[in-house]
Amino acid sequence: MPRSGSATLAPLKTLFETKRGKVVPLPPKLARLYGCLRMPLPRTHPHVFSNFVTTLDGVVSLNTKGHASGGDISGFSAQDRMVMGLLRAIADVVIIGAGTLGADSRHLWTAEAIFPKLADEYRRLSKALGKSEAPLNVIVSGRGEIDLRLPVFASGKVQTLIITTTAGAKHLLKQGVPDSVEVRAIRRSASVISARAILDEVYRVHPGKLILVEGGPRLLGDFYAERLIDEQFLTLAPQIAGRDDDDGRLSLVMGKAFAPGDARWGRLTDVRRGGSHLFLRYSFP
Repeated sequence: MPRSGSATLAPLKTLFETKRGKVVPLPPKLARLYGCLRMPLPRTHPHVFSNFVTTLDGVVSLNTKGHASGGDISGFSAQDRMVMGLLRAIADVVIIGAGTLGADSRHLWTAEAIFPKLADEYRRLSKALGKSEAPLNVIVSGRGEIDLRLPVFASGKVQTLIITTTAGAKHLLKQGVPDSVEVRAIRRSASVISARAILDEVYRVHPGKLILVEGGPRLLGDFYAERLIDEQFLTLAPQIAGRDDDDGRLSLVMGKAFAPGDARWGRLTDVRRGGSHLFLRYSFP
C-alpha cells in the first residue's frame, strides 16, 4: 500500500456514535477532520484508554527491524496519525513500554511529534483544555536497559517518568539522569511490575485524569488482565499481514490469555471511516 501520509487529509465519516461523556472543544480544523469527540469526565479515578492500529488478521507489529512501528500496519495513514495526535493532545499522561520505545527510539510521545502539520491545532486544543505542557511520557522498563541520551529523555521537550525495578533503577542511575527525567523503582517485586503499580506511581507524580496507554502488547495485556482499561480506540487497517508458524509478529494483547473462561468483552461506542480504514471505539466495564 502506498504511503497515504502524502495524500490530502480527508475528514473521517461518522458511521455510528453514542453520546457518552462531555464534548471536547476541538478547534475548527480538528472538528472538521474528526467530527464530534466526547470523553468521560472522571472524578474519583483517572480514565485509562488505549489506542492501537491493527491489520484485518490482528497484527499490530511486524516485529522486524525497520518495520516494527504502527506505520507499517496502518499503511502510514495520515488519518490514523491525526487521531493519534488528537488523543495525545487530550491526554495528561502517555504510557509506553521499553519495546515500544525501542521500535521508535527517536520519537517523543506528543501530538505534534506524530503529526507536525497539525501542531498548531493540537496546541490550541491543549490550551482550551487548560493544559500548559505536553503529556507526561511514562516509560516502563523492568531491567532499565534504556539509553538516557534518546530524545524523549535528553531533549527536555517533555517531562518523562521511568518506572522500573530496583535493579533497573540502579542500572539507569549509572548513566546520569537528565533534569526532565524522574526514575521510580517498584520495590514490591524483583522483576515484575504490575499495571496497578504503574498507575500508582503515575498518580504520585501527576494528577492527570486522562491516561493513554500506547503499548506495547504485553504492557496492554497487563492492563487488561487487571481490568484497568476503560476504553479501547482501535484503527482497523485494510491489510492482511499473515504469519509464519513461529514468527514474532505481535497481536493486540500478548502474554495473557482470557478466553474462553475470562474473556474481556467490550461495547462498541463509536465507528468512523477514513477510506478503507475503520476507526473503532469500545468501552470496557
